[in-house]
Amino acid sequence: MAQNFNKIMVVCVGNICRSPVGERLLRQRLGDAGITVTSAGIGALVGHEADPTATEVAAENGLSLAGHSARQFTGELAADQDLILVLEPGHRRAIGESNPQLMGKVMLFDQWVGARGIADPHRKSKTFHELVYKELVAAADAWAQKLAPNPAANRR
Repeated sequence: MAQNFNKIMVVCVGNICRSPVGERLLRQRLGDAGITVTSAGIGALVGHEADPTATEVAAENGLSLAGHSARQFTGELAADQDLILVLEPGHRRAIGESNPQLMGKVMLFDQWVGARGIADPHRKSKTFHELVYKELVAAADAWAQKLAPNPAANRR
């Protein structure tokens, strides 16, 4: 990609399932590429830890969500981001309605692996969380290849 993306925000609804996992996966894969990755929710459960099932599935796959605290997406919070990765097309529309000035930097988290959006596993089965986790991994891998094409920077 031609543009440098030094600050990335991953956005879902509650900021307790998909976006924390997406954030941590991207951080892990980008390694020392010098890119800051954060997350927020358009209807965040502010101050909540990551969802217990999402945390369990992540841990079983070697990814820690420890220390996560959900925060609310705002235009001010997102203003200095270079790229905003949303989990569903509806999140893009919601951001566009409230913060149209940000639309040029909003893309889907699964942009390079289908661009359909990744379903919300909140209050669903562990099996569903596992399926969502796999989708998040594929999407994070694809973004890492676009953002830091040097294979040494893409840690697993």
